[in-house]
Amino acid sequence: MQNILKQFNISAVNSGVSTGAVWMEAGGPQLTSFSPVDGKEIASVKSANREDYDAVVKKAAEAFQAWRQWPAPRRGEIVRQVGEALRTNKEALGKLVSYEMGKSLQEGYGEVQEMIDICDFAVGLSRQLHGLTMHSERPGHRMYEQWHPLGITAIISAFNFPVAVWSWNSMLAWVCGDVCIWKPSEKTPLTALACQHITAKVFAENGVPEGVSCLVAGAREVGEWMAKDTRIPLVSATGSTRMGKSVGAAVGERLGRSLLELGGNNAIIISKDADLDMSLIGCVFGAVGTAGQRCTSTRRLIIHESVYESFKAKLVKAYAQLRIGDPLNEHNHVGPLIDKQAVDAYLQSIEKCKAEGGKFVVEGGVLEGADYASGCYVKPAIAEVQNSYSIVQHETFAPILYLIKYNTLEEAIALQNDVPQGLSSAIMTVNLREAEQFLSQSGSDCGIANVNIGTSGAEIGGAFGGEKETGGGRESGSDAWKAYMRRQTNTINYTDKLPLAQGIKFDL
Repeated sequence: MQNILKQFNISAVNSGVSTGAVWMEAGGPQLTSFSPVDGKEIASVKSANREDYDAVVKKAAEAFQAWRQWPAPRRGEIVRQVGEALRTNKEALGKLVSYEMGKSLQEGYGEVQEMIDICDFAVGLSRQLHGLTMHSERPGHRMYEQWHPLGITAIISAFNFPVAVWSWNSMLAWVCGDVCIWKPSEKTPLTALACQHITAKVFAENGVPEGVSCLVAGAREVGEWMAKDTRIPLVSATGSTRMGKSVGAAVGERLGRSLLELGGNNAIIISKDADLDMSLIGCVFGAVGTAGQRCTSTRRLIIHESVYESFKAKLVKAYAQLRIGDPLNEHNHVGPLIDKQAVDAYLQSIEKCKAEGGKFVVEGGVLEGADYASGCYVKPAIAEVQNSYSIVQHETFAPILYLIKYNTLEEAIALQNDVPQGLSSAIMTVNLREAEQFLSQSGSDCGIANVNIGTSGAEIGGAFGGEKETGGGRESGSDAWKAYMRRQTNTINYTDKLPLAQGIKFDL
């Protein structure tokens, strides 16, 4: 790991404040990153104080004046080169993600691949930032719309995807002509430093203005500064619903824009017509991948009563085969939770579930021994519950899977929708009518609805996000780029007369 830290210019004590190639002498408290893999200190980062933050915002605002003048395809070329640099550094960055965050090595590599994919998407997008043309009711007039960059995009990312979510926002924002200020999670600052070094090198080689890519490490107060800052037109925040409500309220109070990607309480419906063997793979990965620390993790299985017992037996057998341990060992399925605070939340959720009447068919617990010295390794658990339990209505960021019976598809869909969150959902069925009903306007109320795949593992080509307490934001593919731009409607009169709309007469 020391060679990887050296490759990304990460030393014992680092500045966590950068405007690109320039790293400032940060004046805030020190953040120390500990790996949940072995509990060891990796490195420390000096966070930003208010003076540092204001200096970064000022530099970003200056950079925007120049960056927005670059043609969009030229900006896309810069992002293409960032993608190539990520390809070169994929193995090292993937290992750093895995070690600092705790997800499996395959998932660490997958996260970096997701960054590469969004770079490719953004390059193509840089030639397609198109508006519409409309027919005018007035003769000799032409109407059309165009899109302009907003300015500064503030990006607040979470620990569970420490680099990918930043790239979803930054790559699109850059080709749109915006500049970015990134506040990474205080739990995973080192991966952010690595990304900043990779990006800064590409930017410097191409003469990109200093301030287009900025980094401001820090705790909660940095996010609060961003949310209240009138100089920042867009704040994109990923995290808990509680955090999102705070950010949304602060940004809304100043009539700014917020793009929120918040909690999920995702369910898979297992139909009587499901391919149970195939369904098992999607359910188990969805529940235990990233140790249940994805916003798209599968929290609930809503299983038809006729296949309930047989599918439960398959789940119990599969869970007995899970290998839990060092995520850098590719033979292991499940790594650690992010820290001991997350472990405590996991244990409290198990106790609350039992208190409400939940019956555990696969017991949870904290693993002990030399291989689990960090104290962050837990057993994925399965409980039989009622959807109405308060703990089931809550998103627990840990590998706890809830089983619920249903009789009719209408009942299953109602159970699926009967939680405050609305991110991802899925149905396992080979019945075309069931699949279409699930996807219809009376079906899933989530932003993502899948058939015969699980709730996690979204591709970058589609817009990612959810409804209700998930925040309503959309990132990544489709037309999510519009969130980073402002729409302008233009009307051109190419005659020597000035007729008014709606037939209004105004003669002088």
